[in-house]
This record gives sequence, C-alpha cells and structure tokens, in this order.
Amino acid sequence: MLVTKQPVFRKFWYPVIPTADLLGSPQPFTLLGQKIVLWLDAEGKPAAAKDRCCHRSAQLSLGKVVNGAIACPYHGWQFDSSGRCVCVPQLKDVGIPAAARIETYRCTEKYGYAWVCLDEPIAEIPHIAEAFESDFRLIPEFYETWKCAGLRVMENELDLAHPTFVHTTTFGSEDHPTPDRLEITETPSGLRAHGVLGVVNPELQQQNLKMESAQTYRTLDMLWFMPFTIKLSIAYANGLVHIIVNTMTPIDDLTSQMVQFCIRNDTEQDTPSADAIAFDRAVTLEDKRILESTDCDVPLAPNREQHMFTDKPGLTIRKKIAELLKAHGETEQ
Repeated sequence: MLVTKQPVFRKFWYPVIPTADLLGSPQPFTLLGQKIVLWLDAEGKPAAAKDRCCHRSAQLSLGKVVNGAIACPYHGWQFDSSGRCVCVPQLKDVGIPAAARIETYRCTEKYGYAWVCLDEPIAEIPHIAEAFESDFRLIPEFYETWKCAGLRVMENELDLAHPTFVHTTTFGSEDHPTPDRLEITETPSGLRAHGVLGVVNPELQQQNLKMESAQTYRTLDMLWFMPFTIKLSIAYANGLVHIIVNTMTPIDDLTSQMVQFCIRNDTEQDTPSADAIAFDRAVTLEDKRILESTDCDVPLAPNREQHMFTDKPGLTIRKKIAELLKAHGETEQ
C-alpha cells in the first residue's frame, strides 16, 4: 500500500511543524505529496494553504507574513487564512477580483504542533488525556524525516518480539525474546494492546528511573489511533509512567516525518528532560536503522508476508486499514 495512492488518508489530521517554528517566516512542507505552506494568522493561530499563488504560481513559502496574511514573493499579493486575497499592491483604486483566492486547508494547534487535514476529516486529532493533567509534563523529543512507511513504524511500536534483537544497547533482553503477556482489543479508532515484557536497564535508564536493578519488566499499554499515531504507556514498578506519543506524518510514498513527544509523571528535578530524551533517542535510532531498510509498499493482504504470533497487533492494523479503504470505495494501491 502506498499512502499517496489512497485518497482516504487525506481525511486525517497530521502534525506537520512545531508551532514555534512559525513565529518568523512562513514554512513549506509536503504532506501526502501535496506542497503546502504554513504561517501564523492575525490571531497567532497556524494556517495552511497550497504552496502556490493563484496569480503566477510562485511559491508562497518564499514570501513573508504581513499582518497575519501571507504575501507572495513575486508580486506581493496577500492572502488571509481563508484563502481570500486581501491586498493587491498594484490595484490601489480597483476592487480585488473575487476569484483571487488560494486553496487552504484545515489547520489547528495541539501538543505544540500545527496539525493539518487536507480533506473533510473523518476523525479527530488523537486525544492524549495526560497531556492536559497537572501531574504530568510534556517533553518535545523528535521532529525528523525517516525514509520508511509510517505503517511499518506503527507495527514496530506494537511489536514485542524485536527488542531482543534491535534494542541491544538500550533495553532488549536476550532472556525475553517474546512477551510474557500480549492482549489485543480493537477500538473504533484503532486498537488497544496490553503487554508485559522482560527488559534490561542500562546505567542511564537506571538513573532516569531511580532504580538500582538492571533486570526488570515493563508493563505496556498501547493505543494505536488510525492511521499513524501510537500512544505507548510504560509503567514501572516505582510508580513512574513514561508515555511516548509518536505520529508518522506521511510526506510521500517513501518518506515519513516522525513527530514524537513524551509525557511523564515526574519533575525536571527528578529527571532532567535532556536525560529522558537521550534514552529515547538511543532507542529510536536503533529502530530507525532497521526500519529504513524495509519496503515502503506495505502489503495489507496477509499472504504477501510471513508472520508469527507476536505479529498479531500489526496484522490487526493491516486488517483495519483494509476495512477503512473498502468503506471508502478504495482498493489497495
């Protein structure tokens, strides 16, 4: 399955850029093969549009923001967040034609990112309750390009058989190549999985967890939100909860953007954000090395790849994606 060949994926929200990155000039982005431009409007809210001026097709992201309107770098035409042209410098005494508009997209801010939906949305932005609770803190982690399919990353997050072989320097345990427990429940928006996995804790992680033992178990509650967002909640014996939220925003058929933040029920004094990020950084780089070697055309039909019992979450994801396509009159492309 190639994401740009399936129109239904345009009906979901994706985080595309940190809102703070829009404080200066407009920024370009490619979402599902569509070139877009983002900026902050007159109210300081993120806005998104097709990165093309309706006058002579110049790239709007090369322009600037004037009083909340995006100004084309070619002739200075200005457009508001609805796409309406509000200023044509060369037409001071003449009305602006009603047809002078650019195509805009739904855009909003959540979790510190500008989220965009290219079509009529069929789902809300995933709700992560802990991000709004006072006893948790949100730590931005990664905003970067991965050369792999987002679906591969979603399956990887729910795959409790790979840590022994991939996460050899972070938490993988040779004594626990499979989980002690794995339970899966489908939900209207995706699936929920619960697992228990034996792991090891290197020195940095022992420091982060305030634990002296290198050998322990992770209890994991995992939520997959269709199509490319995972919430991975890891509970430790000392009461710490470390939640990883990962969205793989589809840039094109070969490339995804990883947007990841973590949420923890401790303080900066307990564990500096830099230390929590450093451990998660090591884990993600181990995953990235392997996942970038996989095929981007992920088959939904189960008979096109081989499987084992720990692949059940991934197979459930593929089944639900196939059902989504069918419900919208699409076939796998």
